[in-house]
Amino acid sequence: MPADEKVYKLKEFCVYNEAPSEACYGAKPLTVKDLIKGFKIQVTNIERLNIPDGQVLDEDVLEFDMMGVGPPIANAIRRILIAEVKTMAIDKIHLFNNTTVIPDEVLTHRIGLIPIKVDPRLFNIKATDDDEGTEEDTLQFDLKVKCTRTGASKSDFLPDSKAFNHSKVYSSDLKFVPIGNQKQMYGYIRPVKEDILIAVMKPGHEIDLRAFCYKNKGREHAKFSPVVIASYKLLPELRLHDKITGDDAKTLAKCFPKGVIEIVKENGQKVAKIANPRLINCSRNVFLHEELKDRVEICKVKDHYLFTVESAGALSPEELVTEAINILKEKCQSFLNELKSL
Repeated sequence: MPADEKVYKLKEFCVYNEAPSEACYGAKPLTVKDLIKGFKIQVTNIERLNIPDGQVLDEDVLEFDMMGVGPPIANAIRRILIAEVKTMAIDKIHLFNNTTVIPDEVLTHRIGLIPIKVDPRLFNIKATDDDEGTEEDTLQFDLKVKCTRTGASKSDFLPDSKAFNHSKVYSSDLKFVPIGNQKQMYGYIRPVKEDILIAVMKPGHEIDLRAFCYKNKGREHAKFSPVVIASYKLLPELRLHDKITGDDAKTLAKCFPKGVIEIVKENGQKVAKIANPRLINCSRNVFLHEELKDRVEICKVKDHYLFTVESAGALSPEELVTEAINILKEKCQSFLNELKSL
């Protein structure tokens, strides 16, 4: 395939798109073997959570390249990560007492959004809303806190943290209440992070509740989505049509983020070289300069996607991507079975 058919070209006020040869009438269509041959996934970066000592470290952000597929496949994986991969979240709360200034519905909503550190694959989906739940489909947490004075003098003007006991309620105050043999099977289950602020209280304020955690998917509610971010973009590509030197090279470097263009010396003169086109944010600043606009071409590769997946903490991003691909395979198989039955 000619090079120009593999990219979208960014112009000053538009995107120039040429249809590939496969879309032309009479062209040889791609087969599954052709797609498999061109398909490739390459992990480019894994970042870890920055959490205090003593807590479990998990891979939090995964960046990988997916090459050789079209937008439908890439977007299907993104949508499945957001809405189809199941996780556990607090879905029902028995609120016995809340004397804080936070309304009951706001308090329960905040608690429901706290991600829980547990593998959802170990649990079943709760059958009905009527039953109380079992050790196989339900987790329980208690939150019982009351704000009192420490005994310090009011004239000392101390901050709330020293003048009051339990002036702030954090996710660490949610205490796991095992059902059946859950403690032996899963150990101590906790929120992903211990320092998520739930409420601020004054002396006399009290919260007393029991929370029930169930398995579901993001399609039902955003709190069940296992990812913070699941996004992709096309690989940027930069083309220089001729040698750019001197002041023009410096101007070109300023048109892009740091690291895209580097200035090197050749035969005593400064020359612009492409260093890392992946950092291009595809801004069109270069088109503001008449001396450069026709000498530079900004493109995006049509079948090369840069994925970013950030986990909410229940599962690592690698596990989430694997789960998403397995769900996509199941959906494809289900569709093929429906076709065969016609």
